[in-house]
This record gives sequence, C-alpha cells and structure tokens, in this order.
Amino acid sequence: MEITLLNRTNTDITVFEPQFEKIAASAEKKLKLKGDSVISVTFVRSRTIHAINRDYRGIDRPTDVISFAIQDEADLFFEEEEKDLGDIFINIDYARRQAKEYGHSYEREICFLFTHGLLHCLGYDHMTQEDEKVMFDLQKKILDPIVSRQ
Repeated sequence: MEITLLNRTNTDITVFEPQFEKIAASAEKKLKLKGDSVISVTFVRSRTIHAINRDYRGIDRPTDVISFAIQDEADLFFEEEEKDLGDIFINIDYARRQAKEYGHSYEREICFLFTHGLLHCLGYDHMTQEDEKVMFDLQKKILDPIVSRQ
C-alpha cells in the first residue's frame, strides 16, 4: 500500500511513516488485500478538522480523525492499476490530549487513529454493536503487535 503523508501542522510527521507502513502491511495480510492500494493521510490541527467536520459531515465541532472512503459503495469498483482508498485527516491536537487521557503514548494514539481511519476507508464501520466489535477487534489485531499500548 502506498501512503502519502501531508502535513498542515508544524509537527514532524515523518516519524510515523515506518509505523504506518507496518500497519498497512498488517492490514493487507489480515484482510487478504492486494498491495496495489493508495491512501492519503493529512495531519491537521483542531480548527481545520472542525471546518472539515462541519462542512462535509454537518457536525459543528472538532474530532480526532475523519476518513473519506473513495469507494463507499460496495458495488463501485475502479478498473485501475492502483486502488485509491481515500483520505484520512488526523487531528494532532486531539491525539495529544487523548494519549494522556488513555494513558498511552502519542505515537500509539496517532497510529491508532491511522488504523481506525484506514479501516473506515476499507469499508468497516461501528454504527451497530456487532460492526463495532468486528472493527475494534480488527484494530487491536493490526495495531497491538506494531505499537505498544504503553
């Protein structure tokens, strides 16, 4: 999976690239995906993600991560060499706060948000308890071997 990182903050995001690549490889293996996918990850601050959330989701507040899946419809397939999965926006302000709140590292939180957004772009959701269990169990299986919960 090709991952494009975009930075709209003043934080060094290159440190996350190796973990994101491992997470993507783990997801590909566990979900039996071809390695020809691409995904974009943009790091933003609370003000930017607030505007995105308001303008595209109708929710007037910031959040931790937003993902936009290219292929939201199960019957929509592109006949291209690379399959564009979509875009993930990660709010670094929320990530710092949530890392403290959950008692784990900032790195773990950023990687969790990437994993969560990636699974959304792959069609997973948590709208029902059953779907939530599937998605959250998969998140743990993908992320825990790569980034410690500490």
